[in-house]
Amino acid sequence: MPLCARWRPGLRRIYSSVQFFSTSSVHSMARTYEDAIAALNSLQSNFAIVDAIRKSGRGMNKDAIPEMIDWCKKIGYQPADLNCLNPIHIAGTKGKGSTCAFISSILSQYLPTATEPHPKFSKIGLYTSPHLRFVRERIQINSAPLSEADFAKYFFETWDRLEASAKAVGMAPDDPASKPVYFRFLTLMAFHAYISEGVDAAIIECGIGGEYDSTNILVQPVVTGITSLGIDHVAVLGNTIEEIAWHKGGIMKPGARAYAAPQPDAALNVLSERAKEIGVELEVTEGNPGLDPTNPTVQLGLSGEFQYKNAELAVGVAGAFLRARGVEDIPTNLNTAPLPSKFRAGLETARLGGRCDKRREKNVAWHIDGGHTLDSIEATGKWFASQPYAQGPSTPDQGSEKPRVLIFNQQTRDSVELARALNETFVSSGTKPFTHAIFCTNVTFKEAGYRPDLVSVNTNSSDVEKLSVQKALAETWKQLSPSTDVQVKCTIEEAVDFVRDLAASEAKKLGEDKDGVAVSVLVTGSLHLVGGLLEVLETTQT
Repeated sequence: MPLCARWRPGLRRIYSSVQFFSTSSVHSMARTYEDAIAALNSLQSNFAIVDAIRKSGRGMNKDAIPEMIDWCKKIGYQPADLNCLNPIHIAGTKGKGSTCAFISSILSQYLPTATEPHPKFSKIGLYTSPHLRFVRERIQINSAPLSEADFAKYFFETWDRLEASAKAVGMAPDDPASKPVYFRFLTLMAFHAYISEGVDAAIIECGIGGEYDSTNILVQPVVTGITSLGIDHVAVLGNTIEEIAWHKGGIMKPGARAYAAPQPDAALNVLSERAKEIGVELEVTEGNPGLDPTNPTVQLGLSGEFQYKNAELAVGVAGAFLRARGVEDIPTNLNTAPLPSKFRAGLETARLGGRCDKRREKNVAWHIDGGHTLDSIEATGKWFASQPYAQGPSTPDQGSEKPRVLIFNQQTRDSVELARALNETFVSSGTKPFTHAIFCTNVTFKEAGYRPDLVSVNTNSSDVEKLSVQKALAETWKQLSPSTDVQVKCTIEEAVDFVRDLAASEAKKLGEDKDGVAVSVLVTGSLHLVGGLLEVLETTQT
């Protein structure tokens, strides 16, 4: 029997059910959260479509914003209606999610309290992507994802408005053209939910790019921020840092303060020129003494030295927003001024799963990061190399080392190039090689397949079934690190099982107590992998 034959029928059912999902089935549903996820998954573009767009370079085009504005109108809103959200718009290549998390945490310090019952804003929306375990993580209010009931409510309200609009022009509700694709739908739904809930401070993270990103129908954000730029999504954004900077700079708007993290000169020159054309002043956030990564006085809630750059950008953006909203005692130059106590508290309590995330369970230290670009995978490698368990302290009495395990996948980008970059980071830092490397798919469970929230049909199903990517990675790693025991697994659950079995065996051999660490693990290469891993850890705990 082929290696993964037992879950292939389930995988094919997932792909076919998404492809043939019909509008009539929506109306026959109970309209639960699970029903909403099933309907949402039907809006995913399949691999053939995504691959064609990627190869043609048509993903980011001048029609994207007019099309998104039209969708917005179809659910009952003009783009100017979004001004009531007082948006903060964030674009960039690296650190978008972390920066948004920092901003949200800082602003949360200014929400209503017993001593301040009448603040300048009362509900903070946070729209980010992708999600890790649950789709509703993408749409948060006051640091909490929408409840399942609220997600279903706003999902089907958006769905029904689109169908009514289609019917009004004589279009069949089940016509594929009656609904936007997955990310656009969620963006529309987030705006609808935030307006309905009275959100008055909305942090909106771009998807891909900026100029033609679905989120860029915002007319008047309060402030915009651009995180560190690098080479990514070249098929739709261009293959030079200048082209990418042009796209990211497209979120800047007249009348909105604009901030950027430090950038390569080529990128900063483009951003500065775009700011001049738009009529805004671009400020680079750097120099705050409390956020010097070599000697910080603020211990960030997000791990990793590189997070201090994201924190500085978040401080600049949050400061501009708070001043614009009339909050007093916010220094005008937060690049050099001491941080207000609420800013420090926000930075120190910020949380974001799957980014330099450390988890402990019996005999295992998990190090989890969704790094999936060359720059971010290098940062991930340096972070892991700095961790106390990563070096694999020797145990002279046993004449061996504690195992260090890599779990890796990247299904859509150049996975081999990322793996090489990760290995090079460890070699250059003098870190000992992994004792074990596991390459698995993003399929969640060995029997049930994908959790519904984690279904993705925009990857090549044949490659997933045949483990093509994983086998190529395994061969590459054997060449890079001949001493490493290399494994290929069909699912994330099987990779976790391998680690837990190894940890149990090592703990017994080394005599570790229940709180000791027998195995340290790095999980990286993909946020989809990380999300599935967190799902497995949370639902199959030992």
